[in-house]
Amino acid sequence: MPCSEFQSARVAPATPPLRDEIQQQIDGVMRGRTPLALFTTLARDERLFNKFFSGGLLDRGHLTIRQREIVIDRVTAGRGAEYEWGVHVSVYGERAAFTKEEMTSLVSGSAEDPCWNATESAIITLCDQLESTSDVTDDLWSVLSDSFAPEAIIELVILAGHYRMISGLVKALRLPLEPGSARFGEYRTS
Repeated sequence: MPCSEFQSARVAPATPPLRDEIQQQIDGVMRGRTPLALFTTLARDERLFNKFFSGGLLDRGHLTIRQREIVIDRVTAGRGAEYEWGVHVSVYGERAAFTKEEMTSLVSGSAEDPCWNATESAIITLCDQLESTSDVTDDLWSVLSDSFAPEAIIELVILAGHYRMISGLVKALRLPLEPGSARFGEYRTS
């Protein structure tokens, strides 16, 4: 991609060809699609790229795709990270079986919205508590313990923190929104 497409970004992406190891990792994630600006920007530095790629939680862990994406979409929306939120909604929203009502709730609603079951509501409350206090109340931990093993709760907390970091990164880099990715405006209430 020519650098002119990244005029709003603070850092231009790496210039192709990328190192073979980096290109292979990107290809493994993108599966034939155009690489994300976030990945090609991080590819400028092999160490940073490898640390970033080794720290993700998009593998099969203790959570379903839906539970994982509730965390990611709630955190990135709450942080105003439309770049990362839009990528996740576009790639995983259908797999997570989100309705328009649920997407609207994740962007501008609350855990009490009627579209959520009790477990999903607790996940959203977790994201909101971590955002506002960097902590989880004993009451919420108890509610989460009814649905999740301790390791899964730890994964939820790590996932929320990881996407707080990514939200800050994509916003600080001023990455332009990916073509065709979802936009907040589609899901904001007035």
